[in-house]
Amino acid sequence: MTSPSHVDDDRGCLRLVLAVPLTLLNLIAAYFCWTALTIRPSGTWDDDAYAGIVLSCVLTIGATGAAAALWLAPSVRRAMPWWWMSPSLLLGAAAGVRWAVGG
Repeated sequence: MTSPSHVDDDRGCLRLVLAVPLTLLNLIAAYFCWTALTIRPSGTWDDDAYAGIVLSCVLTIGATGAAAALWLAPSVRRAMPWWWMSPSLLLGAAAGVRWAVGG
């Protein structure tokens, strides 16, 4: 018997441990994406609001990049399916569009 038994498979614990940082990074990305989408400048002269939008977009994309870098590790990819990255990637795409359109 060369392969480990199903009982000895620790992917359940590994998935639970790796879900914590990915969930935290997704929550961080969601918060900053929400702030980027809800900031409304008072006018074309409101440079502080535009700077806040850009900062929120950059932080969203940074959190998405950190989650993607974590997920790209081979041991993480074996334990976590691809759909764990979909919320983060969608938030990063929304922040990129917001930055390009209104930032």
